[in-house]
Amino acid sequence: MTYPNLLDRFLTYVKVNTRSDEHSTTTPSTQSQVDFATNVLIPEMKRVGLQNVYYLPNGFAIGTLPANDPSLTRKIGFISHMDTADFNAEGVNPQVIENYDGGVIELGNSGFKLDPADFKSLEKYPGQTLITTDGTTLLGADDKSGIAEIMTAIEYLTAHPEIKHCEIRVGFGPDEEIGVGANKFDADDFDVDFAYTVDGGPLGELQYETFSAAGSEVHFQGRNVHPGTAKGQMVNALQLAIDFHNQLPEKDRPELTEGYQGFYHLMDVTGSVEEARASYIIRDFEKDAFEARKEAMQSIADKMNQELGSDRVTLNLTDQYYNMKEVIEKDMTPITIAKAVMEDLGITPIIEPIRGGTDGSKISFMGIPTPNIFAGGENMHGRFEYVSLQTMERAVDTIIGIVAYKD
Repeated sequence: MTYPNLLDRFLTYVKVNTRSDEHSTTTPSTQSQVDFATNVLIPEMKRVGLQNVYYLPNGFAIGTLPANDPSLTRKIGFISHMDTADFNAEGVNPQVIENYDGGVIELGNSGFKLDPADFKSLEKYPGQTLITTDGTTLLGADDKSGIAEIMTAIEYLTAHPEIKHCEIRVGFGPDEEIGVGANKFDADDFDVDFAYTVDGGPLGELQYETFSAAGSEVHFQGRNVHPGTAKGQMVNALQLAIDFHNQLPEKDRPELTEGYQGFYHLMDVTGSVEEARASYIIRDFEKDAFEARKEAMQSIADKMNQELGSDRVTLNLTDQYYNMKEVIEKDMTPITIAKAVMEDLGITPIIEPIRGGTDGSKISFMGIPTPNIFAGGENMHGRFEYVSLQTMERAVDTIIGIVAYKD
């Protein structure tokens, strides 16, 4: 189905810079997210028909569409995030490519282009309307496509009361891209039987398995002396960082793994002979394998300290989120419903693990099973990001189908 306001709504949203800031100590991490929620989303939530609309101190804008059929007793939530990733988000100037011809798309005057030779996903979209960047910013379809789709679904349901639906709760939140947005989510306040994050990629994605995730900060304390008299005295902290890294499994890196394979990802190394630091993220799907990866890093640090004769390697591990499959597989109702709805719409469900996480990873462990459904974005988090309007329309169809579903 086509939705007249969907494209304009999406273009309005993406032009607002809502990039999050991992170095911030506030929630939300940037004032732009607060302004977007209170000045743009809250008024529009009310206009499209949501009731009891409010903004919480945790940065979530919340609203409700009451059920219009007493036989539909479920309460279902839909959640998307306002922030965008760590790429230029100032001055987003989307291009709308109607009836895409399958060829190369020049991204404004930036010198960059979307070429099917480099981006095979473009082969799915001839004849469709694509929204791209101008090559200087990201687009922000992650996850403003999700927000636009949820808002459009509510608008359509309000305008078409003949479509019977259950109670719907909507939540637009901050800081998903920096991994902290759902930390303060109020599950008791949201009060639904289950929810969906509308934060996936291409058409048909339906996901209930994520990585379990941890972050690791490793500190290396060296001892700097003149290199001419260094033998037996110098301890080079940078060399310790190299030695530590070289003891990790060589092939357990993001660029060499896929599917259910986990990894260690070295994100950053800084320092000098005297002192160095390395930052890692650790990812795996299975709980035992995840714990084993953390234990392996600690074992390397312990071994190095023993060999050095002092504690020069200090490891600080922090769990970030867990595989939501552990929660959702106890009751697959949200997956069963979404799958049935997609199939009824002629959409082939793509049920694959997310090699990443969503807000649903945390919210599921707060008591609300929250799988993830497609929002349409491709090549997210950079200048090559784009989305199909037709896929966004299908996401709206899916949301409407879920809330109208009868067993």
